[in-house]
Amino acid sequence: MPIQAVESQRLYRQISNQLRALIIAGEFPVKSRLPAERDLAAQLGVSRPSLREALIALEVEGYIEVRMGSGIYVCEIPSSQASGFDLSAEEGPLELIRARAMIEGEIAATAARVGRKSQFDAIAEAIEMMEGDARAGRKPLEADRLFHVRMAEATGNCVLVGVVKRLFDARLGPLFDQLDSHFETAEVWAQAIAEHREVLKALRAKNAAGARAAMQRHMDIAYKRLTSSLTRAPRKAREPARQVRRSPAPVAKPRTAGTRRKAA
Repeated sequence: MPIQAVESQRLYRQISNQLRALIIAGEFPVKSRLPAERDLAAQLGVSRPSLREALIALEVEGYIEVRMGSGIYVCEIPSSQASGFDLSAEEGPLELIRARAMIEGEIAATAARVGRKSQFDAIAEAIEMMEGDARAGRKPLEADRLFHVRMAEATGNCVLVGVVKRLFDARLGPLFDQLDSHFETAEVWAQAIAEHREVLKALRAKNAAGARAAMQRHMDIAYKRLTSSLTRAPRKAREPARQVRRSPAPVAKPRTAGTRRKAA
C-alpha cells in the first residue's frame, strides 16, 4: 500500500465529518431537530464557535436546515451531486474574523501614521459607495472590499494589500456567505457603514491607537453577531436532546491534543 500524505484537517471539518456520519447512520433521523448548540458542543467536547462552523458546513452541503426561531433540522440525505461541495480549502468564518481583527487592526494603525489625505479621501469614497449600494437595496460587498483594500494601500506596503485581498475574498466563500445570510439585514449594513466611518475618523485624525481600536471593534461586533443564537427555543416543550454516540474514528474526540482550541 503506497504511503499517503497526512492531512491536517481544520477542527470544524472534523466535527462536521462526525455529525455527517451520525446523520447518515440514522442517529439523527430525517426531520428531527438537533440538540441545542450548547448541548451538542458539550457532548462533542468542542467550543461553540467550532461547532457553529461545522453546522454551517453541513447546511451548505444540504444535510441540515437552520430555521430561525425554531431549530436546526435534519434534511433528506442529499445525493452525491447535490452534496458535491468541496469545502476542504474553506477557512472557518469565525477564525477568519479573528485573524482579520488582528491583522487589519495593525494595518489601520499604520495607515493612520503614514497615510496621506488623498488616500483617506479614497477611503471615504469607498464608504460613500457602500452607502449608495445600501440605499439602492444592493449588497455593498464590492465597496466594502474596496474600503479595506484602500486602507491597506494607505500603509504603502504591497504585501499587506495582498493579505487584505486574500482575507476579504475568503469572506466571499460559501461557508461565510451561508453563516452571514442568517444575520444580514439592512440595519446590520447601516451599522457596519457607521463603524467604517469611525475608522476613517481616526485615520484622518492621525490617531493610530484610535484607528486600531475602531477596526478591532468593527470585527468584534461582526464576531458577536455571527456567534449569537442561530435559533430561539420554541415555546412548546422541546424534545429530549439525543446523545451523540462517539465513534472510534480519530475525529470522534476533537478535544485531543493538537486539535482542541478555545473559543476565539
